[in-house]
Amino acid sequence: MPQLHPKRSRVIVIVLDGLGIGALPDAQKYGDVGSNTLGHLAEAVDGLELPHLAQCGLGHLGHFRGIPAHARPIASFARMAESSSGKDTLIGHWEMMGLITEEPFPTYANGFPPEVIRPFEEKIGRKVLGNCVASGTKIIQDLGRQHLESGSPIVYTSADSVFQIAAHEWLINPTELYALCEIARNLLKPPHQLARVIARPFTGESGDFVRTERRRDFCLPPTSETLLDRLVQKGIPVLGIGKIDDIFSGRGLSSAIHTRNNEDGMEQTLRSLDQIDRGLIFTNLVDFDMLYGHRNDPAGYAEALKRFDQWLPSFISKMEKGDRLMITADHGNDPLFPGTDHTREYVPLLVYRKGSDVGIKLGDRASFSDLGQTIAEIFQVPPLSVGESFLPLMV
Repeated sequence: MPQLHPKRSRVIVIVLDGLGIGALPDAQKYGDVGSNTLGHLAEAVDGLELPHLAQCGLGHLGHFRGIPAHARPIASFARMAESSSGKDTLIGHWEMMGLITEEPFPTYANGFPPEVIRPFEEKIGRKVLGNCVASGTKIIQDLGRQHLESGSPIVYTSADSVFQIAAHEWLINPTELYALCEIARNLLKPPHQLARVIARPFTGESGDFVRTERRRDFCLPPTSETLLDRLVQKGIPVLGIGKIDDIFSGRGLSSAIHTRNNEDGMEQTLRSLDQIDRGLIFTNLVDFDMLYGHRNDPAGYAEALKRFDQWLPSFISKMEKGDRLMITADHGNDPLFPGTDHTREYVPLLVYRKGSDVGIKLGDRASFSDLGQTIAEIFQVPPLSVGESFLPLMV
């Protein structure tokens, strides 16, 4: 193993939100037997070739048409299993940073009960529309006109632990919508302590409403210390890009950049190499999940993956010797599986170290927290209470 220089070390973690690579052994508990986000995409979409991800070892993690097992991968590779209970964005990211969720957050298959909705309506001084499980793009078409006529915000949920509020930007501007979300966040106490409250602003006219890029997530704060907290306590910079700031409620971050979409996220991550000379850069690319997985759009998903694959060489070329890049995901979101929700899957782990173009098989990892434990060892902060570092295996 190479000598570590934690004061000069730089680690970049990029989360391809929703890129699962095959159902976990406990997928039956979640109704997800047979799910395989990448496998199904590769079968369904002609021309899904990801040569740079393949060069990093992605093809060694399963059978994916058009993504071969590279003979000499430049990155180390593994499948990671989720040990927490659930398949939510929050749970997945928290586990990466060493926080295991033993009990899943509450979900509401029939909409929210009166003890949740009534206090919210009383606090905001108006009734809500919806209060059901729904697709976010469909519910604004169904209720958008009534929303504009009544002034009532649209409230809905999904199979995930989310309280979503949609409002037209002309009627309730994003700042006002964020204030409504803060009210909901403060009201949602146990046993109704949902993982996320999500602002869903939209624009347009009846029959042609579209969601905007001003989405915001108001998440439950981490329930205990994470790796991010330990890093900043030791004076090690942590930059969150995308919705990382929301996922960790601002905790354990030295700085944060909110992004509009994947393109912006990739650009900001590339720029960060000029701005951060040591520490952790933690990026979430949400479009795979939000725009394509949840909307059952395999063609769009495939194009987004190809765009990331095309961008990857420019990022690697800008990395400095000793930098480590870790590419992974937080859950699955198979656009070809029944429903529109997350899927309980293995996620990929690709670990590239600039200056060492030799990759090895890291085996199946029992927890996403192995990633965080490895980063803790790189920066020589106290080890996490969960997870096993794979750094000793690396060359």
